[in-house]
Amino acid sequence: MAEDSDNNVVGWVSFQSFYGRPAYNATVEISIYLDANHRGKGFGKKMLEYSIAIAPTLNIKTLIGFIFAHNEPSLRLFQNFGFEEWGNLPNIAVLDNQERGLKILGKRIG
Repeated sequence: MAEDSDNNVVGWVSFQSFYGRPAYNATVEISIYLDANHRGKGFGKKMLEYSIAIAPTLNIKTLIGFIFAHNEPSLRLFQNFGFEEWGNLPNIAVLDNQERGLKILGKRIG
């Protein structure tokens, strides 16, 4: 979790099973959420940096992020930490009555 200076929770980060089969145990999906009022203040950078640092202690070798293709700030955040585009799924989701694509970003850390 990320907290502001008043100890209010403003976001979270999670690792979850990528595919659920033992062959993929060292690969996880990373998800980050920040409250809209706290975006652009460095919380995402801190959470992603911490996640990358702690992942090897959890036997994680590969991180995968699923990010809406129109979410440029999140794409930039992950790319700034060395994530590369490993997949592009155009118009597979409907968000706010609009079709959206999904980018799959990955990073090997171990």
